[in-house]
Amino acid sequence: MSTLIRNVAVFNGTELQPRHDVLLDGPAISAVGTGLAVPAGATVVDGTGRTLLPGLIDAHTHATGLSQLRQSLVFGVTTELDMGGTPELARTLRAAARERDNLADLRIATTGATAPHGHPTQLVELGMIAPFPTIVGPADTDAFVEQRVAEGADHLKIFIEDGTAMSTPMPTMSSETVVALVRAAHARDLKTAAHTLTRASARQAIDCGIDGLAHAPADGRSDDELIEAAVRAGVFVVPTLVALAGMSGVPAEFALADDPTLRPFADPEWLQGLDRLRTTDPRQRVGPVTMDVRHAADAAARMLHAGVPLLAVTDGTSSTTHPTTHGISYHGELAMLVRAGLSPTEALTAATSAPADAFGLDDRGRIAPGLRADVLLVEGNPLADITALRDITDLWRRGVHVDRTADVSTEEE
Repeated sequence: MSTLIRNVAVFNGTELQPRHDVLLDGPAISAVGTGLAVPAGATVVDGTGRTLLPGLIDAHTHATGLSQLRQSLVFGVTTELDMGGTPELARTLRAAARERDNLADLRIATTGATAPHGHPTQLVELGMIAPFPTIVGPADTDAFVEQRVAEGADHLKIFIEDGTAMSTPMPTMSSETVVALVRAAHARDLKTAAHTLTRASARQAIDCGIDGLAHAPADGRSDDELIEAAVRAGVFVVPTLVALAGMSGVPAEFALADDPTLRPFADPEWLQGLDRLRTTDPRQRVGPVTMDVRHAADAAARMLHAGVPLLAVTDGTSSTTHPTTHGISYHGELAMLVRAGLSPTEALTAATSAPADAFGLDDRGRIAPGLRADVLLVEGNPLADITALRDITDLWRRGVHVDRTADVSTEEE
């Protein structure tokens, strides 16, 4: 089955191409140009006044159910990169996403690397997650990474978290151990992403050869030397602004839930939970947080403009005490990136080609012949106004048109 989208402005992952035709043929894009012939039996879609973009990529999530992958897709996110979870569940979700075009695609990290009693082992003690292996020192790293490969990991998550972000000190791995982990991962062709919330942990990760920072430093203003170190090392940065804002008194999701282009597609249970959170003191939800999203936003913008690739994300979870979630929160992240000083074009690059490049996803993130037909059509021009991205008129995953209003909640998870 083929679809021809006529006379549409095309954001190809880095820049806008006006008045093009795009032909989707089965799961791939087969042609991009002007005056394309209509294949026999093709569906023709008028793109006049609209913009076609690659499917969005959320480069930091924590998926625990198919409903989350559905919510991501409904809001234009066609690929999620999970950054840590239960291996068996992660494999099950990834397998389902490979088979079903009504869910976002998924790449997984499985078990993250941390020190004994380090973050997030406190969640084990609270009964929120199952026990998992930890790392004492460099001698443990090769076997640890080999086990993650056996679990099916697509990339490796490394925790460098001393607990100051939550005013709860906890042990961390030595730099020698982190270096050994990165080497072991690279030997198996795995990208590495480090959980880093502070300037000190970000610098440690950079010096240890990490591929990317899974958060922008938020414990104070990053100095120029840290920015320059990130540039020299060639790391990518995942800001997670919307997640950090979710720890504040006025999370971005409160405004997102009231947006008439977004609210009709939001998960009703999430909306109900958000209403309860509106009247809850954030200190009761997340504890004494010492991070400030303004520092992370400043660091992210300065890093990007110095040459560091930026990846748009949600850090979406399934928490009942945190408003950040899959799909809808992504639009909050993009708006916050623009407010931080990115142009809409830079924010959209962070949502498409930049994460594809960072994680070696060569078949997506752009609109070009031969790539996956993961694309979304929106009313207006999001390169002029990033919120135009919220007004999705049509959406395709692997060339299959997605019914955003369909109820898939009864399907087996």
